[in-house]
Amino acid sequence: MTEKDKILSRIEEGLRVSAPSPGHGNETHHPVVSSLVSKNPRAWLPKVGESFKERLALFQKNAADLKATFCLLNNQQELADFLIRLRDTEGWKKIGSHAVELTNIACRSLALPVCQTDHTYNVTDLEACDAGISECDALVAQTGSVLVTCRSAGGRALSVLPPHHVVLARREQLLGDLSDAFALLKKKYGDNYPSFISLITGPSRTGDIERVLVLGAHGPKKLTIVCL
Repeated sequence: MTEKDKILSRIEEGLRVSAPSPGHGNETHHPVVSSLVSKNPRAWLPKVGESFKERLALFQKNAADLKATFCLLNNQQELADFLIRLRDTEGWKKIGSHAVELTNIACRSLALPVCQTDHTYNVTDLEACDAGISECDALVAQTGSVLVTCRSAGGRALSVLPPHHVVLARREQLLGDLSDAFALLKKKYGDNYPSFISLITGPSRTGDIERVLVLGAHGPKKLTIVCL
């Protein structure tokens, strides 16, 4: 019997055995697996701190590991000064944004042409922007991720098309873990979930070609997270 025949024989044998429905196999009775599918997902998720200080330190570490820039500021004036420095350093000429409290402050401070994604806009105009500035639903310390939806972040494209995504968040939006993030979505949106929900974990990247990390392959090359 050739190796090919052996493989086909095992496949034929496997097809004769009915598989249990997901979650109903004997594997769920294994004591270790049973604990993993218990009512407490935090039993198998990485631990996070209880205090804001601990969550902040964890988020800062994870963001840095992911090649994202994180900055904690104290007031709106510091936000304006920080964004102006970014504008001047990177030579921004045009930005994309949406009309909410923090982004309105940002747009007034930068005094640049703005492609507003709240209304009908030309995709080519958004692609021509040097940066996209948006708010978010939350920051997740456990993974260093930014939780966004099409309602909180100015639609689907604002966080994707411009080469630099700048996220504006508030301190009370810094959550501990993914369980908190999903609980927030359920509380905030109830049965009326947004059509687009995403966890942005660092700048866009790929390692498909010879395992060489390339940033900006499928989205923004830079991610800056500003928390007030």
